[in-house]
Amino acid sequence: MKPRISMITLGVHDLTASIRFYEDGLGFPRMESPPQVAFFTLNGTWLGLYGREALAEDATVSAKGSGFNSFTLAHNVESEAQVDEVVAQAVEAGATLVKKPRAVFWGGYSGYFADPDGHLWEVAYNPYAWIGPKDEDV
Repeated sequence: MKPRISMITLGVHDLTASIRFYEDGLGFPRMESPPQVAFFTLNGTWLGLYGREALAEDATVSAKGSGFNSFTLAHNVESEAQVDEVVAQAVEAGATLVKKPRAVFWGGYSGYFADPDGHLWEVAYNPYAWIGPKDEDV
């Protein structure tokens, strides 16, 4: 059986601005893609950006919606200092700070930002278990 790659696709209001945020602002490596979509490689998955209206139409649901979407995306890093750096980098690139990085109840350290379309990202350091690729996989 061929290995499978999971992909997360975000519906965005302004594809050009979102590409700039993820590619230039956060430094995500962009893959070659058709003009109506953008793909970025991440460790073990891909991130796709697609127009919000078009994505809703494809899923046959309403594009109208607000508030909490019942999920967050997470970016795990190797230290508390990296949490601070990534959150600051995201805010500098146009994200909204949702929760300033701090020690959290489970013993780790994390903060939240919302991308230009309001998608919530948690940036976290877990001192108990590394959640990421093994050194030899990088």
